[in-house]
Amino acid sequence: MAGDAPEIIRVEGLWKVFGRDPRRVLSDKNGSLSKEELRRKTGCVVGLRDISLTIGKGKFYIIMGLSGSGKSTLIRTLIRLVNPTSGKIYVKGQDITKLTENDLLDLRKNTFGMVFQHYGLLPHLTVLDNAAFGLKVRKLPKEQQNEMAMQALETVGLGGWEHYYPDNLSGGMQQRVGLARALAAEPEILLMDEPFSGLDPLIRRQMQDEFLELQEKLQKTIVFVTHDLSEALKLGDQIAILHDGAIAQIGTPEEIVTNPADEYVREFVQDASPAKVVSAGSIMESPELLLYSWEGPRTALTILKKSNRLGTFVVDKEHKLLGVANQERLEKFLASSDNSESSKLGPPVVKEIPAVREDCILEDLFSMVHTNPYPVPVVSDTGRLLGVVKTDDIFEAISPHE
Repeated sequence: MAGDAPEIIRVEGLWKVFGRDPRRVLSDKNGSLSKEELRRKTGCVVGLRDISLTIGKGKFYIIMGLSGSGKSTLIRTLIRLVNPTSGKIYVKGQDITKLTENDLLDLRKNTFGMVFQHYGLLPHLTVLDNAAFGLKVRKLPKEQQNEMAMQALETVGLGGWEHYYPDNLSGGMQQRVGLARALAAEPEILLMDEPFSGLDPLIRRQMQDEFLELQEKLQKTIVFVTHDLSEALKLGDQIAILHDGAIAQIGTPEEIVTNPADEYVREFVQDASPAKVVSAGSIMESPELLLYSWEGPRTALTILKKSNRLGTFVVDKEHKLLGVANQERLEKFLASSDNSESSKLGPPVVKEIPAVREDCILEDLFSMVHTNPYPVPVVSDTGRLLGVVKTDDIFEAISPHE
């Protein structure tokens, strides 16, 4: 599912079979056989089996699986570098399985950017010329090529390196050049096949972090292939897990880890920590008691005492979180004759408190719950209080369940 985002890619009933007369594999008597049974019976190898999925515009969509699962075949089939045996592929509503070769080339040049594991940089060209290579293929004016390529290099943090050659760069920097080359043409969709797998672990994590920051700014539609579960959970909005060419499960990182569809997926994700994928929004509850800014300190103290509560959250008329107020601070405030008639709750009786967004993962809450006697408040982008997360609920969510 694409979620709330408008659809940009849709795949329906996609098969790719390698071998002689591949369409015979799709017959009723053969289609239900396993990959190995089909190979023994027909000599054909099933690369993709009845794949259907939808990718939303601006989403980070992960395709993952073990070696031989079909993930690289799938991403190449999306732009017909591999032609499907059967099925339909819609890009922005257009069935690209019906395009002529020339129209297909135009689609690739104008809609897609591609970044693969092997950077494919040309050693005799400078970093700038490598980044501009796709623009040169499109026969844009040289000045425009350089301007667009330079902007892409700045975007990926390589400003100042444009006159160097690839062999002067580290592996991570070379990968940035490959990314800049893809971004220079301003594609709507980025296809990335194991782009970080050739990097050492430290550089790989840095590239992931930098790429997340870049995506936050650019909001591209990204289809990203990986065999690394940690990478998928960190980067993906949506994950499709492939097994023997078929989809085993599609879901958010949280859904994949907390509710695996079958034994294969369960084994696949068994070492993944729920703390890295379960979000605050998924376990938050409505606060049991709220104070409102217009109630005043004396009313607030009365409410807390009647409710047998030491303190709770304070919101304004728009339900924006102002902080917390407790009995001790209220009593001290009211003991001062100058403050005894105050009609609103505010500083100094209301103390600001850290809050998180709905998509904050539980791992990031651990430091907060140890230093804060209150549940963790969850707020919207405008500061509106949406709910609270209790310490017990955090540890319940990450505890293994039979």
